[in-house]
Amino acid sequence: MGTHHYEVDLVWTGNTGRGTAGYRDFERAHEVRVVGKPVILGSSDPSFRGDRSRYNPEELLVASLSQCHMLWYLHLASVNGVVVIDYRDHAIGLMTEHADGSGRFTEVTLNPRVTVADPQTEDTAQALHEKAHAMCFIAASVNFPVRHDPVTVSTGRVR
Repeated sequence: MGTHHYEVDLVWTGNTGRGTAGYRDFERAHEVRVVGKPVILGSSDPSFRGDRSRYNPEELLVASLSQCHMLWYLHLASVNGVVVIDYRDHAIGLMTEHADGSGRFTEVTLNPRVTVADPQTEDTAQALHEKAHAMCFIAASVNFPVRHDPVTVSTGRVR
């Protein structure tokens, strides 16, 4: 029940000496900076003349949705007596590009694979994904569907 404030500094580092004199005259390199944290090296998607060795905003959006879901899920697991011993997600975002160069995300699918310590908690563990989705600040803020297709395992059983 409060307002949270986030500050991020973005610094373009891709001026190769000619600024933006021409579309091919500059790099899309930039840095995402938050006081007291490591710098995130960013660029655009390689499809848009970006550096594939750096994170692009589209990847970071998908990562934010995945992180938010996981963090809520782990919280809910802990308060509901589910001991999670491993959590992994392979999140997939779909973006459609329009003829004019604009575009939008049409969906993101989270694919969490959760390992729980006790097979008796598998049903609860599986059900907690719905609540985590409902609680995720990021998922509640985007204008496209965020789906999840979780798998819960324990002691060799898959559900």
